Amino acid sequence: MAVVVRVVYWACSLKHLQLKKKSEDEFPSHLDICGEGTPQVTGFFEVFVAGKLVHSKKGGDGYVDTESKFLKLVAAIKSCFGSGL
Repeated sequence: MAVVVRVVYWACSLKHLQLKKKSEDEFPSHLDICGEGTPQVTGFFEVFVAGKLVHSKKGGDGYVDTESKFLKLVAAIKSCFGSGL
């Protein structure tokens, strides 16, 4: 079963592609990552794991640009698998 990761981002941002690659490298064949651009509104970089918001640029988290921010997402993804990963 793949964990759904949804990234809502400002349409001009390439950071979502970087996050997608890094996440897929960490969890090969275990994620279904989709992105949704917001061409009319800037400032978004919201990451949802299994429907739960786990990272919000609008909420003050910025981009997923440090190892500690990425590890927060990794922990959220791992919790979806329980002990089955």
